[in-house]
Amino acid sequence: MSARDDGVSHAAAEAVARRSYGKLVAYLAQRTRDVAAAEDALSDAFAAALADWPASGIPRQPEAWLLAVARRKAVDAARRRHTSDAAAAEIRLMTEEIESNRASTSEIPDERLALMFACAHPAIDAGIRAPLILQTVLGFDAATVASAFLVAPATMGQRLVRAKQKIALAGIPLRLPERADLPVRLGAVLEAIYATFTEGWSDPAGTEARRRNLAEEGIWLGRLVASLLPEEPEALGLLALMLYADARRAARRDAQGDYVPLAQQDTALWQADLIAEAEALLRTAGAKGILGRYQLEAAIQSAHVVRRLTGRADWDAIELLYGALASLTGSPVVAINRAVAIAETRGPAAGLVALDVLKDDPQLTSYQPYWAARAGLLARTGALAEAEQAYELAIGLESDPAVRRYLQQQRERLEA
Repeated sequence: MSARDDGVSHAAAEAVARRSYGKLVAYLAQRTRDVAAAEDALSDAFAAALADWPASGIPRQPEAWLLAVARRKAVDAARRRHTSDAAAAEIRLMTEEIESNRASTSEIPDERLALMFACAHPAIDAGIRAPLILQTVLGFDAATVASAFLVAPATMGQRLVRAKQKIALAGIPLRLPERADLPVRLGAVLEAIYATFTEGWSDPAGTEARRRNLAEEGIWLGRLVASLLPEEPEALGLLALMLYADARRAARRDAQGDYVPLAQQDTALWQADLIAEAEALLRTAGAKGILGRYQLEAAIQSAHVVRRLTGRADWDAIELLYGALASLTGSPVVAINRAVAIAETRGPAAGLVALDVLKDDPQLTSYQPYWAARAGLLARTGALAEAEQAYELAIGLESDPAVRRYLQQQRERLEA
């Protein structure tokens, strides 16, 4: 080790956290059989790193250092609990600690996928499985998870705590289930993977440490599940969906860093190899004869990709696909996109009628895309005063500076 300044040490700890949080939690949780205890121990280990590394230097093997400290913290916590189960866990952890000291350079196995499927166990309430995966595997706080699922942070926090208690009390094994049981849990795992991807996708410039590389992480996990379950069409559909989106990464911002809407993106900047892979995956999934949410969403992206060849997206297909997706999911977010598609096929007034159906949905009062879509359709129908009010709300709700600038420009055009 060599001593480093606080900034470098903090950056190193953050890098390990981004890269290895889920891997270390999964490893610890499998051995303690307690997800919450594993998270607490690892949190203490990161705190110890922030205190120790500036003075003593960054370890040659940061992951192994964190794991060793987390094990000791878990042992200390087990001692304090003074229960027979905790005593057994303590002995097991202490034995592993001795073994790890003898082979400190050994590779730490990656057991994240096993933890994801364990969090999707049927004993866990269906609505909390995907949020639980996001928190345990990626280290998202309750507020971030709540935002992804349109739930109040306090409510989400309580549900996550109960779910972790359920894993410990029910003795749910933190390992991959038998192959016959994998499809039953697949939905929650795919939902969490997609939420991982979209969380990273919402930070295209990669400026937020919390989100950096999450889009790539989502694709990696998607490939892993698709390879594990190649006969599951929804696993293939999700991977296709993420690849379609990732193919457009370079076109989402212009040279000045300003936001470029999908309909205005330069198709020459889209990655043809990713699109070709996505198209092949979608065809393979469709041939299996079982239609699902991710295949429909991927098909919508495919209908947008048509613009590379024809100069215009296939809006008729997009409207039909969003209609099928709305029937399948009942999602207000899908309904918003369907309204935008209707505006392209039947005119902005018809799109606004479809959007007005959602105006009393409490989930959308603070949802920026709803107000942005409403503002755009109002402007196209000539209701400029109402459009300006909707743009004001959308601007106030938008956290991405580039998108906020775009919305401000659209509002300024109304004044002109």
